Amino acid sequence: MCDQDHFEHDREDFEARGLVTRRQFGALLGAGVVMMLPPVLNAVAVTDSEVSIKTPDGTADSYFVHPATGTAPGVLLWPDIFGLRPAMRQMAKRLAESGYAVVVVNPFYRVQKAPTAEKGAATEIKALMPLAQALNETTHMTDAKAFIAWLDQQPSVAKNRKIGTQGYCMGGPIAFRTAAAVPARVGAVASFHGGGLVTPNPNSPHLQAAATKAQFLVAVAQNDDERSPKDKDVMKETFAKAGVPAEIEVYKGAHGWCPPDSGVYNEGEAERAWTRLLALYSKALA
Repeated sequence: MCDQDHFEHDREDFEARGLVTRRQFGALLGAGVVMMLPPVLNAVAVTDSEVSIKTPDGTADSYFVHPATGTAPGVLLWPDIFGLRPAMRQMAKRLAESGYAVVVVNPFYRVQKAPTAEKGAATEIKALMPLAQALNETTHMTDAKAFIAWLDQQPSVAKNRKIGTQGYCMGGPIAFRTAAAVPARVGAVASFHGGGLVTPNPNSPHLQAAATKAQFLVAVAQNDDERSPKDKDVMKETFAKAGVPAEIEVYKGAHGWCPPDSGVYNEGEAERAWTRLLALYSKALA
């Protein structure tokens, strides 16, 4: 997980398995280089813009994209440790083309505006750890409330439909806490290779999430599961006891396999996760 600085070890491991070459890794992580995502079938026309969202702690620079006409369910997207960047904008735009009003935020706005990773996904994680470590349960909750409130102020967001939230890497637990922060509005939560979803503390994100009425999709990275094999079982048991619908599955991809600029991007598994995300949203945000 990013919070444990395993990224280089992941690359070495997957290179040894023949799943990614050093050349491919370097090419994918070139600053500003983003692989094109597969096109959306019957994509709707969208409108996008850079926006500023006021929070109790300042103003968050963000990217908002939504269908050009009508209203759509809102989605709050939390990026990984590499922050708001072209890859996340591309992922948000693709989701908007599927019929959702999506805002991607810069979670590190308190310190600096995006880009916060100098070399994009090629940035050394150690250099970004101070940004990630400055965030905590309190910032997660206050930001979630501010961003959801902002979405609800947008004419393009359907007020009679629930809001979805999704997070990548460190964004996974923040997405969980978003549901806990605004339980009346959040109807669907997705975590992709989320780090720190399960902790021994009473404020563990998985415990807070299980106290909500949302539906969950938890896509676990193969190597994260190898490091913490009990986490998925703890989540399954906790959500089941709470009566909370949750699809929890280990994917055959390294931590970080979903963003197209990742050095371990796995298109096949990323597309499978994408399909499950759309299935979740079509059901929970209907």
